Amino acid sequence: MSKNFELMQQAGTAGGYATTVEVSLSGDNVSGNIRRNGAGLDLSSLAGEECLKLVHRVFLPHSVEGPHIVMFAGIDRGNGCSRTCVGIAKTLAQNVSGSVCLVDANLRSPSLPQYLSVNNHRGLAEALLEEGPIRGFAKQLHPENLWLLSCGGLVSDSPGVLRSARLKTRLQELRSEFNYVLIDVPALNQYSDGIGLGQLTDGVVLILEANSTRRESARKVTESLRNANVPILGAVLNRRTYPIPQLLYQRL
Repeated sequence: MSKNFELMQQAGTAGGYATTVEVSLSGDNVSGNIRRNGAGLDLSSLAGEECLKLVHRVFLPHSVEGPHIVMFAGIDRGNGCSRTCVGIAKTLAQNVSGSVCLVDANLRSPSLPQYLSVNNHRGLAEALLEEGPIRGFAKQLHPENLWLLSCGGLVSDSPGVLRSARLKTRLQELRSEFNYVLIDVPALNQYSDGIGLGQLTDGVVLILEANSTRRESARKVTESLRNANVPILGAVLNRRTYPIPQLLYQRL
C-alpha cells in the first residue's frame, strides 16, 4: 500500500467520508498549461480527467442528490487548494446548465482573482458588512454560468467577519441564488476559519499534498471536522507524480 493511499485512508477513517478521489494536479495544470514529466505523461489532460471524476462523484452522484455548497480546504498551507478549487469550479460549470459560484473566503491570503485573471472587486467582505442582493457582489465569468464572489476589500479584522451572524444569512442567499457554491478557505491546520464556516455548508473536500502532508496533520484536522459535525465529502491528493509511461498508466 502506497504512502499516499495510506494518508488518504487515514483522513477517511477519521472523517468518515465514503468518496476518496485521488486528483493529481500540479500547480499550473488547472490553468490549462501542458507539462510532461520524464515518462511523457500529459499531466494537463490527466488533471482535467481527474477534475471531472471529482465533479461526478461529489456534485453529480447518480443515486442521491449531490451537495450544493461545498468548502474546499487544504490540510496545510501551500497544498494547492485555491488552484484546485478553481479547476473544479470551471469543470463543473462546463458540465452543468445551472449556475456555479466560487467564493473566496480565504481572507488571510486571497488568491482566486489572481488565478482567474480578474480584479478583486467588491465581494464577500462587503456583502457581510453592507446591504444588497448577494449576486450584486459577485462577478460573472466565462463560461457565463460561472461567477466569482471574491474576498473583497480587506479590513483590519477581515477574518473576524467570517464569524459574524450575517454569514449564515449570506450563505442562505448563495444557496438560493446559485445551483452550486464552492468556497475556498485557509488551511485548516493553521487557522480555524474553515471549521465554523464548514458547519454552514453541505461538507468539505480536503486537499492533501503527496509526500508532504503528514499523517498527524490529516488526523488532527479530520478529528476537528468530525467534532464540529462537518461532513467530509472527499479528498484530493495534489501534486502526485506518475513515474510510469502514459500507455501503462491507462491500462491500470
